[in-house]
Amino acid sequence: MRLSELKEGDCPEYYKPYLEVLPDAALLELMERQMGNFPEFLASIPGDKLSFRYAPGKWSVSEVLMHILDTERIFQYRALRLGRKDATPLSGFDQDEYVPESFAEGRTLKDIIREYRVIRESSLLLFKSLPPDRLLFTGNASGQDISLGALGFIMCGHQKHHRNILRERYLGR
Repeated sequence: MRLSELKEGDCPEYYKPYLEVLPDAALLELMERQMGNFPEFLASIPGDKLSFRYAPGKWSVSEVLMHILDTERIFQYRALRLGRKDATPLSGFDQDEYVPESFAEGRTLKDIIREYRVIRESSLLLFKSLPPDRLLFTGNASGQDISLGALGFIMCGHQKHHRNILRERYLGR
């Protein structure tokens, strides 16, 4: 499935900004590309920047990175449920409650990169195991309808969205 194949109603409006940062590419191709280039981006972050916050009350670099990992895990679980045609409504999560509990400040960049690779590889294997027509299956998460295909693209767009924020606001690139 390509991004351009998503239809109106495949995901809630609040996810559209994540989709808008992505190129029109096949989902598996995009996931694989990110699995290669995101760890390289992470490795380029100076270690002394991990605790940097661009403004008071904003997440640190390491907290942003852990948020990306936590969110992919949650979206992966949702994808598993939809991939098995489980239409049971799935609850939301409060990212602002998760971040302080992620113990981000005690993590090394090396550990975060390793964890990212494992999580993304798992996401990629899950999506590779599904027949293409399963990506059209729609379920409910956080009280909103969402298709499995849209969920995969949102995973990619969420990562790219936060990568852009890290570049612009935290790293000045």
